[in-house]
Amino acid sequence: MTRLYRRQSGMSGRRRPGPAMMGFRRRAEERFFKALMIVSTGIVMGSLLLIVGTIIVKGLPALNLDMITKTPQGGFYLGKEGGILNAILGSLYLAGGATLLALVLSLPLALFLDLEARTRTGAAARLRFALDVLWGIPSIVYGAFGFVLMALVGLRTSLLAGIIVVALLELPIMTRAMDEVLRLVPDSLKDASASLGATRLETSLRVVLRQCLPGLLTAVLIAFGRGVGDAASVLFTAGFTDNLPTSLFQPAATLPLAIFFQLGTPFPEVRARAYASAAVLTLVILIVSLAARWLSRKLGKHTLS
Repeated sequence: MTRLYRRQSGMSGRRRPGPAMMGFRRRAEERFFKALMIVSTGIVMGSLLLIVGTIIVKGLPALNLDMITKTPQGGFYLGKEGGILNAILGSLYLAGGATLLALVLSLPLALFLDLEARTRTGAAARLRFALDVLWGIPSIVYGAFGFVLMALVGLRTSLLAGIIVVALLELPIMTRAMDEVLRLVPDSLKDASASLGATRLETSLRVVLRQCLPGLLTAVLIAFGRGVGDAASVLFTAGFTDNLPTSLFQPAATLPLAIFFQLGTPFPEVRARAYASAAVLTLVILIVSLAARWLSRKLGKHTLS
């Protein structure tokens, strides 16, 4: 008892920081994190401006109407006439087909995750973990897997092979984005639909999808932007050609690979065209991002807040 009394008396005898000291610490912490926030914002914005500025300064002089309306002519990679129309259309064909295929697979999978989550089983958690792992796999691994798969089935480098591999790359991205959007729907809305006699499937198709339409479209456009800008996954699968693809079984050029090949040449004119190609690709990504925000705002007016 005596020792306990001495310990308590010793603790009570220590000086606690006064209100002034505690206020000083709070103000110091607030200023520190505010400065850290400003520095982080400056780094992000500065990096964006530096990247875009470099592309514009180096690529704008080489960007003309022939660059986006003509395919590579004879001697194009030596600095002569031609353009990158084959890469522009090839990227749009490949990313568009892959996004459509990924959507066909991702939407039912996201709805399944939403239904399984309501039943409180572990299947949804395990499936989300698998999708997260697939999301983190580098795209070059998808390209290597696609190359092995092509060798097994006897498929050559083609637009179809590139679409399949890019769809596999977009699948976890689109599914997890849709899953997070579906999880934002309040349970009270689902319970209200169930109280009116709707089944879980009818609730998902007629209520949940309508409520989540802006977020779902945003997930699709995000996956499209990821697919149109990827180079590693199509390096071994889609191939490269100077011609426009007229069949799914023909090789297709893409903008990332066009940039890669043009930057590897020793001719300054061709390297300038690589930066022009990068400017076109950046413009495509910017349009996709703006379209995602515009659709989200426009369609969000017709949903519950």
